[in-house]
Amino acid sequence: MTTYTRHHLGRRSFLGLSLATAAAAGLAACSNTQSAPGMPDRIMPTDPLVAEHEAGRAFTGKTVSQALTAGSLEATVAGKPVSTWGYNGGISAPTIRATAGDRLQVALANELKDPTSIHWHGLALRNDQDGVPGVTQDAVAAGAGFSYDFRLPHPGTYWYHSHVEMQRERALYGALIIEDPAEKIVYDRDWVIVLDDWMDGITGTPDEVLKELSGGMSMSGTSMPGMDNGSMSGSAGSASPSPSGGSMGTGMKHMLMGSRSDFLGGDAGDVSYPYHLFNAKAPDEAEILTATAGQVIRLRIINAAGDTAYRVGIPGQKITLTHTDGFPVLHQDVDAVVLGMGERIDALLTVKEGFTPVMALPEGKAGQGLGFISTGTGKQPLPATLPGTLEGTVVDGGQLKADPAVTLAAKTPDRTHELHLTGGMAKYDWGINGARFNMDKPFENAFEIKAGERVAVKFINDTDMWHPMHLHGHTFQVGDGGARKDTVIVRAKQSVTVIFDADNPGQWLTHCHNAYHAERGMMGVFSYIK
Repeated sequence: MTTYTRHHLGRRSFLGLSLATAAAAGLAACSNTQSAPGMPDRIMPTDPLVAEHEAGRAFTGKTVSQALTAGSLEATVAGKPVSTWGYNGGISAPTIRATAGDRLQVALANELKDPTSIHWHGLALRNDQDGVPGVTQDAVAAGAGFSYDFRLPHPGTYWYHSHVEMQRERALYGALIIEDPAEKIVYDRDWVIVLDDWMDGITGTPDEVLKELSGGMSMSGTSMPGMDNGSMSGSAGSASPSPSGGSMGTGMKHMLMGSRSDFLGGDAGDVSYPYHLFNAKAPDEAEILTATAGQVIRLRIINAAGDTAYRVGIPGQKITLTHTDGFPVLHQDVDAVVLGMGERIDALLTVKEGFTPVMALPEGKAGQGLGFISTGTGKQPLPATLPGTLEGTVVDGGQLKADPAVTLAAKTPDRTHELHLTGGMAKYDWGINGARFNMDKPFENAFEIKAGERVAVKFINDTDMWHPMHLHGHTFQVGDGGARKDTVIVRAKQSVTVIFDADNPGQWLTHCHNAYHAERGMMGVFSYIK
């Protein structure tokens, strides 16, 4: 019998604007950007079609409410005091739980000094609730509030995070778990695992890292030797960081050198991080889930990192992959699974007697994220005694096959868009099709689609760096019969074709989920037109 650990969410009074008032006020600027002569007639977030589509979604009649306050806070990371930003006063935000078809109401209060927003990552929700300033709403000003209100269309493991500049690189993120009332897999309980690479308040701030990276990898105006299209060249090393891996020398505090991964096809990351967190905890203070030998645990793994892929597994024990990005896949037993930033994986494991380490190794970087399952017997291993690698059968979510129940019907695409991923480390000028995204002109170079179309998207990576590409408001299918996902790894110099049905009208961002690549321009908009 399947049982769930539930978080009961009481009804809260709402802060800030009502939904209708917020939508009208917050999208005034956005609506005006598409009215110039000669521009296509775009289906904007305030278009009645968006509300009509929402009204047609299944609704259980139940409403789940949650209040979130974004603010600055004092916390500890690895025993060190840090000043950072988070929700509700902590670096571990509330996990929101609901059931598919429920209505979710979230009252956001912004106590930061900067504007903010919330994006609901992976959900095919109504467009005016997607939380992208300049595209679906105005950012929520300091001291103001916004009421998010939408139906939850499908079950799965999702998450929420700020979509304003580098705020996600602090602690403005949390898990969103949508239960499936018709769930078929059997397990005793689940464990939500949020992984993150952390430097804020330790070695610097995300803004300081972005400033350093934005200077590029050139010295005195000349690119460093071995640069090709802006990234480091040379043969790929092992999945572990090379001995020379680390931040650059004089004047370069945060930029990472020697980060290589065969699995990702070369350069594994741009940023050096002092810690990798597992549910907001460093390895020496690892979270422990108590269980009984023989129980089946569903791991719900979320990669909330800014620049790090994680290889997750249990030394000496296989895990069974069941879902990626919220959607079921044909079950596969593996020794480890790699998650790019923004990806989620659900996996099953059977608890063994003693302490079971659940390891999240930063792909191509030093360090570890770590949690334990304990039956109350045996001795807890020290982090330093655990293996430094996870080998054997290793896959990522994009290499899995969709469960037949969620495979898209065969259909010739009505429209195909090619998205060349361009730029590089030399100038740190990431973009799509040679253009860096301009939030002041979000529909410049937009990828136009129409409701009802089958859309094919070819992600063509012209760079020497891997990119986890994310599409808002939809799930796509990878290749022919591949997994249903919203974020997919595109390796260096390789291409990935995905297909999706244009069934959610509005304006939807697509971008690399490397926080620094996105902020430096690797974004675009899929724009529904009439």
